[in-house]
Amino acid sequence: MNASLLEVIQDRVLLADGAMGTEIYRRGFFVNRCYDHLNITNPEIIGDVLGAYATAGADILTTNTFGANRLGLSTFGLQESLPDVIRRGVEIAKEAAGDNRFVAGSVGPISNVLIEKLDCTENDIRNAQREQIEFLVEAGVDFLLLETYPTWESLNQVYQEARKVSPTIPCVTSLSIAAFGKSRYAEPASEGKGESNDDITPADFASLALSEWGNKPEGLPILGLNCGGGPPEVLECFGELKKALPPDTPAIAMPNSGTPKLIDGRTLDLSSPEYFAEYARRFVSRGARIIGGCCGTNPSMIKEVRSYLRQIQPGRAHIEIKQEAEPELLEAMPLPERSVWGYKIGTKFTVSVELDPPKGLDVGKSVEGAKFLAANGIDAVNIADGPRASGRINPATLAAKVREQAEIETIVHVCCRDRNILGLQMDLMSMHVQGIRNLMLITGDPPKMGLYPDATAVFDMDAIGLIKSTNLLNQGVDLAQRPLGGQTAFVIGCGCNPGMEDLDREIKRYEQKVAAGAEFVFSQPVYDIQLLVNFLERTKHVKPIPFFVGILPLASLRNAEFLTKNVPGMEVPESIQKRLALAPTKETQRKEGIAIAAEALGEAKRHERVRGAYVFPPFGRYESILDVLEKAGCR
Repeated sequence: MNASLLEVIQDRVLLADGAMGTEIYRRGFFVNRCYDHLNITNPEIIGDVLGAYATAGADILTTNTFGANRLGLSTFGLQESLPDVIRRGVEIAKEAAGDNRFVAGSVGPISNVLIEKLDCTENDIRNAQREQIEFLVEAGVDFLLLETYPTWESLNQVYQEARKVSPTIPCVTSLSIAAFGKSRYAEPASEGKGESNDDITPADFASLALSEWGNKPEGLPILGLNCGGGPPEVLECFGELKKALPPDTPAIAMPNSGTPKLIDGRTLDLSSPEYFAEYARRFVSRGARIIGGCCGTNPSMIKEVRSYLRQIQPGRAHIEIKQEAEPELLEAMPLPERSVWGYKIGTKFTVSVELDPPKGLDVGKSVEGAKFLAANGIDAVNIADGPRASGRINPATLAAKVREQAEIETIVHVCCRDRNILGLQMDLMSMHVQGIRNLMLITGDPPKMGLYPDATAVFDMDAIGLIKSTNLLNQGVDLAQRPLGGQTAFVIGCGCNPGMEDLDREIKRYEQKVAAGAEFVFSQPVYDIQLLVNFLERTKHVKPIPFFVGILPLASLRNAEFLTKNVPGMEVPESIQKRLALAPTKETQRKEGIAIAAEALGEAKRHERVRGAYVFPPFGRYESILDVLEKAGCR
């Protein structure tokens, strides 16, 4: 890789590979073998493992050198082969990585059992670590991965040795959650060897790292957690670590595949690619910048995580063409002249309601819903583009039917999941010719969420790239910046999530969407009004555009639980779920859901930047929307 690790993780989350030892064992090499020495004796096996992770979509491949130090190899009588073990390990990783992936030099801890067996002094340990790091740096790794350390003392010691070898090479430093007393795998401390099993907390780890390493010229290394437990256990510790770090500090998470759970008296191993990927989503939402796997994880799990990451950070395609001169951009048509919606959103409190395309061929119910909303004073309907990765009628087709039979504005969603950049451009140009003017440009849900989990997601670009491209169409040039011979007249909308856990990233993306040309914004449903107020306060420096607060009346407690578990970006606060749980029947829960939504909307519309509402009908019940609007004082 030409770009540095620190540069890349500022722009996107990187996916690391998974377990090496598990995969070697699965290929028939038992634990009485020296796995590091397989770099020399069976390099094709190591290459096969790393190649599988590369094919699965990993951005980072880790060298098979976790235990490749003089002390560890000496137990097999292989200490003299150390330089070749490391050199060959790096070569294999580089071959599998190619030019577009990082190679991490793995440096694992020297276990207490080995220290006692060899009666090692502290100098022996330091010398072994320094030697291992020297060979990895000489062989050309992109960064050092100091992983699975059981105590702060042992991690601090190896990090100090790494800095003696190279003050500049990027370092990722990772504690096992055993360091916090959270793991059943914690091994006893070695007496008198400079280590302690006195438990610290993740917050202590952050504090110690900031005080010991943060004031050095090279700055704070990337901190993280791996091993010692499955995704839930590591997630708990990771959340505590991130809260104790400065907001923009990158952090990594590499949990084991899972830990067996006792459920209704039955012990179950819940680990699966889908289970692991769901927790990857949670790690990223809590601010992880590198996500990967440790013991028990495999290429199938990494592939599933890649599918999720492609949804939140697609490729941003750039078309390179030879141009003799810069294209002449036309001035976009004034917003109020493009559509009725474009005129309204700057003049009054405006309401748009989500109108899902039907699952079958009959659009009658959807059209009747649009007629009902128009008759009751709703300003526009939003027509989703394959919501939750389902195969439905094209939203532009339904918009045309609605416009024929109902006097209401339509806002057509366009997502990046199903079309490459050519298909997106053709669809946008066709929509303009059809008279469609209002767009909601989104990245889109991953296919795994829907009924077609094996469908290929395209994601040539994300919402930011699509907004920028559509803005170019409004200025008279296509996505390759060639003249259109005219210009489109789209009103460009985008989305945001005030409740996103990694709020810094969400704010950065919001800034980029507005800078790319977004002219109004719809938020994800809001239940905790303080989250909305905080988001609006932190984005007040951004060019002001009409803000529509998302409102979704919850139909029941079960509905709230489903949204929290299954819909990316949707998490109903525990306090709201408790309110629903107190309602004894499904009908009273529905009424409570309407009351909660009305309270949120009533409070939100008092904020000067909130210019309207984006309302989701619960299970297509449009009457519930009218109840919410009336109770909130919007009718």
